[in-house]
Amino acid sequence: MKKYLRLLAAIFALACAFASPLAQAQTGPKVLVLYDAPSGTEFEKLGFAYAIMLRNLLGHFDAAADLVPVQQYTAGRINNYDATFYLGAYYDNQVPAAFLSDAATTAKKLVWFKYNIWQLAWNSAYNFQATRGFGFWGLRGLNGAPSSTNPAPGFFDSVSYKGKTFVKYYDYTNGAVNADPDIGVTGVTDAAKAQAVVMVNNPKSGESAPYIMRSGNFWYVADMPFSFIGPRDRYLVFSDILHDMLGIPHAESHKALIRLEDVGALVSVEAMKKLTDYLHNKRVPFSIATIPYYVDALGVYNGGVPQQVPLSQATNLKKALNYAVARGAEIVMHGYTHQYGNMRNPHTGVSGDDYEFWNIVANQPVAEDSVSWVSQRLSAGLNDLRSNGYNPMAWEAPHYHQSATASRTAATMFTTTYQRCVYFTADKPNFSGIGKDFGVGQIYAYPIAKDYYGQRIIPEALGNIEYDIRTIDPTSYYNYTWQDIVTNANYMLAVRDGYASFFFHPFWLEPELGVPGFEDFKKAIEGITQLGYSWVAPSTVR
Repeated sequence: MKKYLRLLAAIFALACAFASPLAQAQTGPKVLVLYDAPSGTEFEKLGFAYAIMLRNLLGHFDAAADLVPVQQYTAGRINNYDATFYLGAYYDNQVPAAFLSDAATTAKKLVWFKYNIWQLAWNSAYNFQATRGFGFWGLRGLNGAPSSTNPAPGFFDSVSYKGKTFVKYYDYTNGAVNADPDIGVTGVTDAAKAQAVVMVNNPKSGESAPYIMRSGNFWYVADMPFSFIGPRDRYLVFSDILHDMLGIPHAESHKALIRLEDVGALVSVEAMKKLTDYLHNKRVPFSIATIPYYVDALGVYNGGVPQQVPLSQATNLKKALNYAVARGAEIVMHGYTHQYGNMRNPHTGVSGDDYEFWNIVANQPVAEDSVSWVSQRLSAGLNDLRSNGYNPMAWEAPHYHQSATASRTAATMFTTTYQRCVYFTADKPNFSGIGKDFGVGQIYAYPIAKDYYGQRIIPEALGNIEYDIRTIDPTSYYNYTWQDIVTNANYMLAVRDGYASFFFHPFWLEPELGVPGFEDFKKAIEGITQLGYSWVAPSTVR
C-alpha cells in the first residue's frame, strides 16, 4: 500500500537533469540566486540543491531566476536584478570581495541565508552595523553534545509566527544527529533601521533570537529553511515571508483540495461510491488519481499468476469513475502502471505499490529512462483514459518520485501536475565522495506557475491518513491520523495564500482492514472546513 512520502529530511543522494525553459513570457521579478559551491568537497552541490528549491518557490511569483555559484559573481551584477538571494550553505566559504562590496552598499532587495555573513558584518571596511542597524554576534548550534542519557540537549528549534510555533526537525539515532541546528545570531543595534520580523526560541535554555531580520531591503534568515522540511516546519514561515521579501503581497486566501488516491482496476466500487456520495452531498469538489493500466507482474495478489487489466476491461474502475465524474469529480493520471517491469520496486511489482519512473532499489533512473520511453508510457496512459471517455486534467508521479527526464517530459505533455516533486543536481547520479549529487524532495504551500523542470504544480502538503496494519501488510507500519491532517492544515493558515491539500486511499474503507477509514476521512474534511478553508476543484487552481 502506498506510503505518505515523508519529506522531513529533504536531502538524499540522487541524480539530476537541467530544465528546459518553457516558451512563455515572464511577468514577475528578475531574481539572482547565488549559492555556495565549494569545489573539492562532498558538499559542492548541496548549495545548488537548495538553490533549486528556492527557484521553485519563486515560481509562485512568476519570477525569472538565474542560479549562479557565488564564486562566479562579478561586480555590479546585483544591479541587473530586482532581488538577489545568497544561500550561505557551506560554513566559511570564501565569498568574493565583489559581492561583499555590493552587498554592503546596495539598495536593491537582498536576502542572505545562514552562514558567512560574518565576512560582511565583521569587516570594518563595510561599516555593516551603522548601515544596516543590526549586528551579527555569532553561530549557535546544539546546547551540548547529545548522548544516550541526554539525546536531545536542545537548540534554537522553535520559530514563532502568527501565533504558531514551528518546530525544526531533530533526530538522534545510533549516535548520529539528523538535524540542522545551527543558526546565525543577530541583534538590533538601531531600531530606526532594523527590526526582528520573526523570532526563534531555544526552549531548553530559555533564549530567543531573531530568525528573520530586516533592514529596509536587506534581509537575513538565520538558518537554511530548505533543510529537513515538513508540514509544520519553519519552511512555511519562509514561504509566507517570501511575499514581503519580493514586495508581492498576494491577498489572504485559504483554499482546500482533496484527492482520492491510487484508484485502479481492483478498486472497491462500494468504497468509491460511499466517498463520492459524502463529498458530493457536502459540496466538496474532488479529484481521483487514476492508474490506467493495472499490472501484477509477479502474481503477488493473484495466486502466483501474473495479471494485467487494461482500462477497457477494468469494469470496477470504470463504474467508480463514471459515478464520480457524474458528480463532479476530476481525473488525475497517476502513472501508467504505477509499477516497473517484472521487479519488486521495491515492494510487490503491483500497480499502486511500486515506483514506475525511478529504480528505488538501486536509487537511480530506470534502465530505459529517456524522453522517448517516458513519452511512450505517458501517451499510452492518456490514450487509454481518453478512449474510455476520461480527460485527465493533471499528472501525478507515482509516489511523487520520478527521474528528471520524466519530470521534464511530463511538463511537455500535461499543462498541470498535482504533486510534490523530487529535484536533482546532475543528469547522471554520483552518490558518494567528492562532488556527489543530491536530490531534494519539496512540498509546496501554494501553486507554482513553473518549477525547475518547467512543471506547473498544484500543491499537496498535508499528507494522508495512514494506519499501522503491519500484521496484514508489512509495508503499512505507522499511523498518521486525521488529527495530524487537520493540525497540518492549521499550520498552513500561516501562509497567506496557503492551500490545505491532502489525499486519501479508498482502500481504507475495506472492512477486512478493521480501521475507521470513512469516519476519519469525514473528520478530516470537517476539521479543515471548520478552520475556514474553501474547498475547490483542482482545475480552478491558479
